[in-house]
Amino acid sequence: MTTPSPTTACEQLARVADRLAERTDDPNRFLRALAWNCAGVRLDPRGVLDLARGGRNRFRGGGFRAEFDDGTTGQVRHFAGIAVAPVLIGEGATRWAMRTVLRDPETSADHRLSLAALEFSRELRHGALPLSAAGDWVRERLAASPS
Repeated sequence: MTTPSPTTACEQLARVADRLAERTDDPNRFLRALAWNCAGVRLDPRGVLDLARGGRNRFRGGGFRAEFDDGTTGQVRHFAGIAVAPVLIGEGATRWAMRTVLRDPETSADHRLSLAALEFSRELRHGALPLSAAGDWVRERLAASPS
């Protein structure tokens, strides 16, 4: 009998996206719920404060492609926080915060993950990515190949 491999944090992110897509058809509500479930960013106006504090790790671990993996256990929180930021403060302010607050080098895994999160958020908010495909987007774009 084989033991199933443990679920990675990246897969947990994808599963949360799958579940949330069944509950709403509003991209902003979806992104807010994703940030709450994955990063502890509250749904009310206090969410901006949570975002400024960096949120909380709800899922620790990895499972991200090497290009997005900085060796820490907080990549799910990072992704969900950046993805919801344009909903809370606008995309321009989010990019400003990436440059002046986060200050991740452009060659870093965190910067690449931030750009991926912005793309994910934009595609959802503009209707280019259906909510029903959000979990698969995470699996296809962010997840490391199973070993």
